[in-house]
Amino acid sequence: MQHQEIIDWLRESAPIRLDDLWRLADQTRQQYVGGEVHLRGLIELSNYCVRLCGYCGLRAGNAALRRYRMTDEEVMASVRSAVGYGYGTVVLQSGEDPQLTGPRISDLVRRIKRETPLAVTLSLGERTYEELASWREAGADRYLLRFETSNRRLYDQIHPPRPASGSNAERSRFAILEELRRLGYEVGSGVMIGIPGQTYDDLANDIELFARLDLDMIGVGPYLRHPDTPLADRNAWCDAPGGQQVPADETTTYKVIALARLVCPRANIPATTALATLNRAAGRELGLERGANVVMPNLTPQKYRALYEIYPDKACIAETGEACHHCLTGRIRSLGRQIARGRGDSPNHKARSTPDNTSVQ
Repeated sequence: MQHQEIIDWLRESAPIRLDDLWRLADQTRQQYVGGEVHLRGLIELSNYCVRLCGYCGLRAGNAALRRYRMTDEEVMASVRSAVGYGYGTVVLQSGEDPQLTGPRISDLVRRIKRETPLAVTLSLGERTYEELASWREAGADRYLLRFETSNRRLYDQIHPPRPASGSNAERSRFAILEELRRLGYEVGSGVMIGIPGQTYDDLANDIELFARLDLDMIGVGPYLRHPDTPLADRNAWCDAPGGQQVPADETTTYKVIALARLVCPRANIPATTALATLNRAAGRELGLERGANVVMPNLTPQKYRALYEIYPDKACIAETGEACHHCLTGRIRSLGRQIARGRGDSPNHKARSTPDNTSVQ
């Protein structure tokens, strides 16, 4: 797909034309990853973070947020519930928390792998090569690190360096993604849609980069304003001029999911909680009908859920893990889709690991 074609789709507003995009993405999803929907149990194990990202409610400078860090036993209780619900994967996600040390995460991964059949996805921020290598050796299967935007100027504006390092250029996120690939992880990344200052050209570059990175997992979501962050100050941050600003809306998010499916047909792509936040009635369902094949029910203990506030008013924070499970499985079945069994490994990763990758679809 050519750069201008991607921009044209991102700007498209005619419903009949967008129906063509949704249909093409859905057909591509069916051809390359099938009709089953994979469920990943999400465990948000800590909301501590050393970073000062301008858009995120977990940022170190947010003194209004009450912090928590789950114990290993709390994590394992959530892991066991994932097994009980029949999920194939757990996702351990947190802010960039230095107290989640390399050895602690290694021990936790080993325990999960020893006691359950689950695949383990980690999303713990920018970590050292030694930590990433040790977690892979312990049995971690996948790592998710969103690059958020390929526009370096925009990235630097909203991602100040770590307070102790003085520079955020020591290892770029792209270098870390390459390290993850060499270590044998299934590699996931993605972007935020509608960052103030983000142009259609920027977002088209991001989508093209998904293909060049040959991603196994792609997670995208809209920029949702958090009032306790610098990016919420509209006097300090300017939209892109001349009608070039990408909107942080539901339709644009569906467009990016659909285009991601077309440029990376074998990738696993979730319909995210952010979509459900924008459209509680049908956000995830529409994502699944427009290219997505993964949903991530939340298994974080209820007493912590509202505290993992990357953005406010997040969907499903009042539900128990059981209620979330029954709600999402019912919604998926209402689409005529089946719930997948097993780990749900990325077909793209399998294809790369198969000598004759033309035989893997």
